Amino acid sequence: MTKKLIKVLKSQTFARGIIALLGFIIIWEFLSKYVPLLTGITLPWIGHVPPPTEVVDAWSEVVFLPGYWESWYMSSGRVFAGFIMAQIIGIPFGLALAVNRYFKDIFFPPFEILRPIPPLAWVPASIVFWPTTEMSIAFVTFLGAFFTIVINVLGGAKSIDIRYLRAAQSMGATQWHLFTKIILPGTLPSIFTGAAVGMGITWEVVLAGEMISGGGGQQASGGLGFFIWSSYMGGTVASVIVGMISIGIAGYLSSSLIRFIGSRSMPWRNLF
Repeated sequence: MTKKLIKVLKSQTFARGIIALLGFIIIWEFLSKYVPLLTGITLPWIGHVPPPTEVVDAWSEVVFLPGYWESWYMSSGRVFAGFIMAQIIGIPFGLALAVNRYFKDIFFPPFEILRPIPPLAWVPASIVFWPTTEMSIAFVTFLGAFFTIVINVLGGAKSIDIRYLRAAQSMGATQWHLFTKIILPGTLPSIFTGAAVGMGITWEVVLAGEMISGGGGQQASGGLGFFIWSSYMGGTVASVIVGMISIGIAGYLSSSLIRFIGSRSMPWRNLF
């Protein structure tokens, strides 16, 4: 593990990423702070964003507060709860749609009607439908990943070359063997692609749910979404940027975890 970490840190990809981040921060600082001082012109959008130095100052004020890390904990718990439930229900549902024509004829039409509805549109309705605000946030978080996962699983299963299935059947393979040896392994890349995309959507949805619901009824530690909203209402724009960057870091770590599990589950893809 240590050798792999050292190899990653010494790689050109890592170096290019660090250079790109530093370049972005320098340009951000220059456009938001020094251009208005030198020219007297405030650039649209960028000119009203606090420079990185102010964001770092705001971050240093909240990073040692328990409420900030409780917001991380609350949002992460909601994201992974909804995401795991979407995986548990979405993967079997997508596979059933792919392998059973009658199941697809019954359940795919209502699924397609509900799928175009944006997850954020479910937030007000879920607050009314579910008995607690926490359950409504969990439900909307689940929806954020469910539809993406199902579509990717269905597309991955349908893209498997039919010749593999026919060859296995000609050698006496049962339906269970076809599913476990061909369909499921052939669908794994699409499963993890859908999981990665669904994770990003889940973070977007849970933050919006926290903003609208007021942090799930826990004002002191209502999640990163409520942290951003309360910072905005308090007029501290730098803290809003802190919350946004925190979301980016949390999303990156979540996606990295999915990619790591995917690489472990599909070792044959590491050969190419």
